Amino acid sequence: MIELVAVGEGVGSERLEALAADLARIFRSPCRVLDVVLDVKFAHNPARGQYHSTAILERLQAVGSNGKSRLLGVTAVDLFVPIFTFVFGEAQVGGNCALASLYRLSEEHYGLPSDEAKLRERLTKEAVHELGHTFGLRHCEDWQCVMASSHSVELVDVKSAEFCRECTRVVRGA
Repeated sequence: MIELVAVGEGVGSERLEALAADLARIFRSPCRVLDVVLDVKFAHNPARGQYHSTAILERLQAVGSNGKSRLLGVTAVDLFVPIFTFVFGEAQVGGNCALASLYRLSEEHYGLPSDEAKLRERLTKEAVHELGHTFGLRHCEDWQCVMASSHSVELVDVKSAEFCRECTRVVRGA
């Protein structure tokens, strides 16, 4: 079971429901959207104007309905970890919590017109990638695999939303 939760404002239940449908298809697992919004003010870093993703992940653990589900938080805020300028998301490798942000996945962030279809595709890829880490997967060398590392939105665009053969074996065997 994969549970999705809004982290902060601006995510929208329609977006979460669409993502849940995409994740259910890719993971072949039931997905549901929890009726809760996690406040993110505690994770804001005023000096950076961003939100510390690791702190949010720690809070997410208390939100899930049970320890057996994987929990994905989806946010519209800009995320960081101290060693990077930004991150699209973060996950507990081998844990049960993951986080994905819409902020740098949207065309508007780059001064371009809104493209809802592209945003949905990018969010799905980022969500699958972060959830893949919860299965113990590391970054994959196959540039088409959803587990390939993406340090720019262009790299998110070129990879698939699916796992390569090796990564699929790990996810299906978990």
